[in-house]
Amino acid sequence: MIMLTISEASQLDFGDFVATFENVVEKCPVVVAGVYDDRPFESVDTFHKSITTFVKNLCQKGQIGILRCHPDLAGKIAALGQLTTESTEEQKAAGLDDITDEEKVTMDQLNAQYKAKFGFPFVICARENKKNAILKGMAERLLNDRHSEVETGIEEVLKICRLRLNNIVSDN
Repeated sequence: MIMLTISEASQLDFGDFVATFENVVEKCPVVVAGVYDDRPFESVDTFHKSITTFVKNLCQKGQIGILRCHPDLAGKIAALGQLTTESTEEQKAAGLDDITDEEKVTMDQLNAQYKAKFGFPFVICARENKKNAILKGMAERLLNDRHSEVETGIEEVLKICRLRLNNIVSDN
């Protein structure tokens, strides 16, 4: 993808804007559609702040919906090669494409326990973590309550979003 300046991004028509940024929040183009009227953005920071405000102003059900759009880490979708391009790159950067059979069993068990307890997948900014930290984080976060996990998951979504934005758009 060609890197856009923030000025160029702010000048895109609605369809092109949504198509360009539709996956900065995993499989949630409605988020960027919701911030379209906040243009023009002064910087990548203001663009990200607009998305942050939109996501944080959603009711808890809306936030859980965003979390549910994320795939399991090193899960079935990854094994089938059906992750989004962004998720594939992020999971690879964390070393999740190169896990041992034992790590895979542990990851699958933790993913299942997490989803059974909270009702949505474990979300962590994979590019900021490696597989051992992710496994540790999954086990630790299983001890949290649902409200805390929604908040933590959304913070991780926003970290992922920022990194994805940085791959598409830059300040002028």
